[in-house]
Amino acid sequence: MATMNLSLPDPLRLWVEAQITNGQYRNAGDYVLDLIRRDQEYQDCRETLIAALVAGEASGPCQRTLVEIWNTVKVRHGLDV
Repeated sequence: MATMNLSLPDPLRLWVEAQITNGQYRNAGDYVLDLIRRDQEYQDCRETLIAALVAGEASGPCQRTLVEIWNTVKVRHGLDV
């Protein structure tokens, strides 16, 4: 595993230290690793959303009514129809 040094302004350093003191993380490295993992997940979700939006836009106008779409959503999620 590679080592990386990081300089932080005092307010951010104090924030990281507070997260460690609160018992959420063992050390600053664990905190930074968690932030990086969360950012990766966010980017993956963002790319998936963008791809879905592009596909939806490319598919053209929908032929279903809003009521039909809403009923499909309710059935899919087990809501009262």
